[in-house]
Amino acid sequence: MPVGELLRRTSSAELTEWAAYEQMTGPLGPERDDILFAQLCAVVANSQKDKKSRKAKAKDFLPQWERTRGERQTWQQHKSIAKALNAAFGGTVNGKHPDDTRG
Repeated sequence: MPVGELLRRTSSAELTEWAAYEQMTGPLGPERDDILFAQLCAVVANSQKDKKSRKAKAKDFLPQWERTRGERQTWQQHKSIAKALNAAFGGTVNGKHPDDTRG
């Protein structure tokens, strides 16, 4: 679906929810393509290594989606980010459009 059509058919609130979901779980799309590509990267890396080097494993190429315990955000931080994204994509903040100058 083209971006323009996506933006016409999807509210900024829904886009914000999907962005938050993707941030927490990893990229959207076919399930676990990251694992398949990590395996492919390991095969290619191992085909190019010398005999003395450590053998590459798929986990060496997997992105780390989960955050460590020290980096967790509070619900207040999530809410603030969601409001900023919502406003940036033309949504409403507290029921009002950010560009609305009517008192």
